[in-house]
Amino acid sequence: MNRFSYARAKSVADAVRLHSVTPGAEFLAGGTNLVDLMREDVMRPAAIIDITRLPLREIEATKGGGLRIGALVTNSALAWDARVAERYPLLAQALLAGASAQIRNAATVGGNLLQRTRCLYFYDPATCCNKRAPGTGCAALDGVNRMHAIFGASEHCIATHPSDLCVALEALDATLHVAGRRGARTLPFDSLHRLPGHTPHRETTLADEELITAVELPREGYAQHFTYLKLRDRQSYAFALVSVALGMRVEDGEMRALGCALGGVAHKPWRDREAEQRLIGHAADDTRAIERYADAVVAHADPRPGNAFKVDLARRAIVRAFEQALAPRAEGASAEGSGEESA
Repeated sequence: MNRFSYARAKSVADAVRLHSVTPGAEFLAGGTNLVDLMREDVMRPAAIIDITRLPLREIEATKGGGLRIGALVTNSALAWDARVAERYPLLAQALLAGASAQIRNAATVGGNLLQRTRCLYFYDPATCCNKRAPGTGCAALDGVNRMHAIFGASEHCIATHPSDLCVALEALDATLHVAGRRGARTLPFDSLHRLPGHTPHRETTLADEELITAVELPREGYAQHFTYLKLRDRQSYAFALVSVALGMRVEDGEMRALGCALGGVAHKPWRDREAEQRLIGHAADDTRAIERYADAVVAHADPRPGNAFKVDLARRAIVRAFEQALAPRAEGASAEGSGEESA
């Protein structure tokens, strides 16, 4: 681990100021990703700005009927919050499908959104990685790429975003609150993460000094028909080969609104809104319409030889997610009954 300076921020404004005047600085919240990367010599920040004492740990109702979640709320606190379990059980399922209880107790919502890829070449400083060292190449292109992207990749990077939480937030149409030198702003969750293109080391649309302060959930939580289906090599805390976050509003047997996002398949949570719109108005159990939707989503896939199996896996996972979302649920099972499966 490299030597670095340390400062503890006294306020959100102080955190932004410290970062903006300190070259090579990184914010420290739960540290479950940053500290690992520093130990592995993958990230070498010149300065650490500790934000753990900032007042960003509240979960509050909004005037619009949603919930505002402070960026320092832990994953465990969010997953087990009664309002989340009742109104946004998809979010609770996704959180409980990711990592161990010990990690969830430390990891924060803001940190989860900004965690780095788990690509094995990114974690190995002896290999080529444009994300870790721009311009050096991407060893995964012709290497071991079983876990890598089938959507939105480029010749410069085919890594995937590892978060389960982010996939659920994409399906729920969440909004982010951000603080920076130019003041506070909000942005749709879908606009946070970038596709790799020619600059895979630039992973988000945030300015360097900007700090996520909160995540806001809309009123619609799809509490009646939802699932988080996570397919992975083993059920014990493995990252997703493919995951599906699905929420539906069903009225008179028809799909009236829905959000469906895929994880483990791209540099960001992957969602095909145009294909979703073609499902609106169909019967919720219209298997042929759902299969056409799944076919439309995977039609844009561009896999490598090592992960071509993910295309059919994703298609089948989407169909299964709709089946699970419509299945009757035992009372009290909304938060805990996740759709975790081994591939």
